[in-house]
Amino acid sequence: MTRRYDHIDLRVRSLAEARPFYETLLPALGFTRRAEIEGWLQFEAVEPDGSAEFFGVTETALHQANACRIAFWAESTAEVDRLAEIVRHAGARTIEGPNYDEGPGYYALFFEDPSGNRLEICHRSEGAI
Repeated sequence: MTRRYDHIDLRVRSLAEARPFYETLLPALGFTRRAEIEGWLQFEAVEPDGSAEFFGVTETALHQANACRIAFWAESTAEVDRLAEIVRHAGARTIEGPNYDEGPGYYALFFEDPSGNRLEICHRSEGAI
């Protein structure tokens, strides 16, 4: 399969505040290999062919969250439900769902990280918009 992206670099107000949240969330989403890079919290998802996508978090003291959202794919609604429990225990804010509110066949959980960045975990059943 062709890769759709290489990495995400996300900014937060305080890396110390966001670290426990992302150290819990990212491995649960399949980003299981931690990379040690000064000033960053970074986890990689390594594919069988050796390619890796990564999600990095770094601090920008004047960071202000906006309306942008990063959505992660789940293989099933049960996986969305499982990840919803992890998100709650990790300290997410403004949690909505999981539910089908976005339309038929679209099952999603919406939440914010400690800096207010908007995130989502979703599953689309066949034929969903």
